[in-house]
Amino acid sequence: MLQNRTDNKYICFKQNSMTITTIYQGELRTEATHVATQTTILTDAPLDNKGKGSTFSPTDLMCASLGSCMLTIMGIYAQEHEIDISKTNLSIQKIMASDPRRVLEIKLQFDFPKNDFSEKHRLSLERVARNCPVAKSLHPDLIQTVTFNF
Repeated sequence: MLQNRTDNKYICFKQNSMTITTIYQGELRTEATHVATQTTILTDAPLDNKGKGSTFSPTDLMCASLGSCMLTIMGIYAQEHEIDISKTNLSIQKIMASDPRRVLEIKLQFDFPKNDFSEKHRLSLERVARNCPVAKSLHPDLIQTVTFNF
């Protein structure tokens, strides 16, 4: 049984309830497996950090996770309010910093092909996106620049 302390509470979980397992493949590559579905994701270190850059880097996945979370939360809002955000496109740019090496800024640009949303729905879509769980889990020093093109 493992314990993780969060917000002064102990959360206990069994090893067989893991969400993801990850194996180091060597040569700066990992393979993460989603336990419930056995779907896998590979990561490589980027070219500018001694890697091959042949697939997503861990920091790329962090940026993709933020964007996917925002889109998912907007999708939930859209379902609940019977509006259509299908085919919404998201472009993500990662900006790195050094000393220490880290993601300095994530720029996200949402382009909505349908633009007939009311002002209330536009503001609500922006609000729920900015408050998605991943956005709220990232360090506050990480700049999240989000543009919504309705």
